[in-house]
Amino acid sequence: MTSLPVIVFILVYLGMAVGTVPGLRLDRTGVALIGLIVLLASGDLSMAKAGAAVDMPTITLLFALMILSAQFEGSGFYGLVAAKITRAVHAPKLLLAVIIAVTGILSAILTNDVVVFALTPLICTALLAQGLDARPYLVALAGAANAGSAATLIGNPQNILLGQAGGLSFGRYLLLALPPTLVALVFVFLAVIWTWRGSLAATPHEGKTEQPQVDRFQLAKGIVAIAVLIGLFLTPFPRELSALAVAGVLLLSKRMSSRDMIGAVDWHLLLLFICLFGVTAAFAETGLAQEALVSLKAHGLSLDRLSVLSPLMLAASNTIGNVPTIILILKIVPDLSQGVLAAMALLSTFAGNLLLTGSLCNIIVAERAKASGGDLSFMDFMRSGIVMTLFAMAAATAWLWLTGSVQF
Repeated sequence: MTSLPVIVFILVYLGMAVGTVPGLRLDRTGVALIGLIVLLASGDLSMAKAGAAVDMPTITLLFALMILSAQFEGSGFYGLVAAKITRAVHAPKLLLAVIIAVTGILSAILTNDVVVFALTPLICTALLAQGLDARPYLVALAGAANAGSAATLIGNPQNILLGQAGGLSFGRYLLLALPPTLVALVFVFLAVIWTWRGSLAATPHEGKTEQPQVDRFQLAKGIVAIAVLIGLFLTPFPRELSALAVAGVLLLSKRMSSRDMIGAVDWHLLLLFICLFGVTAAFAETGLAQEALVSLKAHGLSLDRLSVLSPLMLAASNTIGNVPTIILILKIVPDLSQGVLAAMALLSTFAGNLLLTGSLCNIIVAERAKASGGDLSFMDFMRSGIVMTLFAMAAATAWLWLTGSVQF
């Protein structure tokens, strides 16, 4: 064993936590890519092992869902949703409730990262045009996207990973996750109302809103695609092949260019996954992680207990991020039960609402808002995030214990 894989692993995951490298315009994907390059160049990870480490079903499923989201974006659906949402601007609580409900539902179906990528600039621009503080609504958008995505195995990248790794049933997971998800969405609403009372009391200016152009045929095509996809997910047919088949049909279009739809895919996120798979595989071969787990079990601390799993998900998701955390755990502990994997999906997702760095979804909202003239700082998010997350985590932990999914 050489020390280089350990050093690279630590530096890459430190980069996941910090989000950038001081003095360099290097983001999380860049950090992970450089780490993988170092391991390949040094010979500590062969090209064959790097390729074998990549979970292709997960990458394929995520890619196909992004094509589905591109169908909705190209039809003008997201613009229509944003316009409908902001019409409730004269009733702040109603506006918050609509944002949370709509975002939660869309994130459970279309993956939270792609939903907030599309909606953030549209909602932020509309609110700023009317002289409103967009921050509470952006917090609600990110919080609802995270919470709502916990409801399904396709709602976010970590759930896709866990669902594929454990062969979890789409329908059974939905029945388990839906009650705590609805409770978490309520906590998002209450937390934002409580922590942003002053900003929500502001009176909006009369602004001129543009009517978005919607291609009804393309929108109907996307809705049918979702219905077919969910139906396929309820069958034994592999989810990644189901999604890929639906994506292939969507690319057969006379009106929407396949180049534009494929260009709408978040290739940075897919590359981040691929690099993390390789870096984590090289670290796993050192045996250090396995030795640490053996030591923890010897002291009565095991991942199959909620008393360990809940605080671990909360801490890890808000340091290195929930997606890297799940990739790491699945690599070093491949034999977890389906109950534990389902619990990890719920808890890691809700934990991502604590801090701005807790999930990629939060970071996307902050970055897209900044590009649209808005501003959502670390402290802005945390003031609501602490409340919504701790209550949601407590509710989810209690639910998992009561249903017998995982021992406390």
